[in-house]
Amino acid sequence: MTSAPLDCLIVGGGPAGLMAAIYLARFRRSVCVVDAGASRAALIPRSHNVPGFVHGLSGTELIARMSAQLDELAVTRVDAEVTTLQRHAHGFEASWNGRAHQAVTVVLACGIVDTHPPFVEWRAAVADGLLRYCPVCDAFEAAGRRTGVVGPLHRAAGKALFLRGYSRDVTLLATGPDDGKAAASELSEAGVRLVFAPDLHLRRRDNGVEAAFADGRTAQFDIVYPAMGAEVRSQLAMVLGAEHTAEGYLKVDDHQRTSIDGLYGIGDIVTDLHQISVAFGHAAIAACTIHNSLPRLLA
Repeated sequence: MTSAPLDCLIVGGGPAGLMAAIYLARFRRSVCVVDAGASRAALIPRSHNVPGFVHGLSGTELIARMSAQLDELAVTRVDAEVTTLQRHAHGFEASWNGRAHQAVTVVLACGIVDTHPPFVEWRAAVADGLLRYCPVCDAFEAAGRRTGVVGPLHRAAGKALFLRGYSRDVTLLATGPDDGKAAASELSEAGVRLVFAPDLHLRRRDNGVEAAFADGRTAQFDIVYPAMGAEVRSQLAMVLGAEHTAEGYLKVDDHQRTSIDGLYGIGDIVTDLHQISVAFGHAAIAACTIHNSLPRLLA
């Protein structure tokens, strides 16, 4: 790191942050990616809707490929957590590893952290494709299988109805009270079984997932989709006063600009449509806007 302010600091090293860094580096801007090593994308066992990969690729492979591009571009990457972000004469000052660094602009690509269901082996189940968080991403591969959706009724109903378009055997395991009779009626009409199970636990059984209820009953599924909500990693922006939704998603304009001048949000931190392709689009838009906002470069 040099003492001169960066053109852009990118917080988060998932697909969104890495794509923004690739664009900005190719614009010949000084950029640094600081990543705490908790990318949600790294949990993806195999994605089949990234263009150009006919047989899919894992999240770790995608990140490795993009990281290799950054290595070719000599982009600085730091494995650390940005602990503070504040306004500064040059734009912003961020701290990590006990030191302060200045940047003219900042891109937040921090993503979200899913709320996991009561499942001790959840990480291994995700790796094996038994526990899945994104039906938009992979319901196509779940077609025709016994599918469970776990979460509060108001969160899980939409996901269960979406999955009903891929399988006749869909059960919603509602962990909260019946707070939406209209949703329950719609689920019934669509042929989705609704089971109220506030004290359920999940565990692996044979080649699938078993839901164990408080009364001793069990149910077997090939795949389970949690719909428990998520924590949005937008705290750095919220401390600065950036506008956000009740859930914590940052509000941005058509150029990915937050309400704080020079601060951008991309990827999962700004939308609940958690898609790699969406993250790529956000990154390209933000990077182009940042490049055009900075002093012109002359060769």
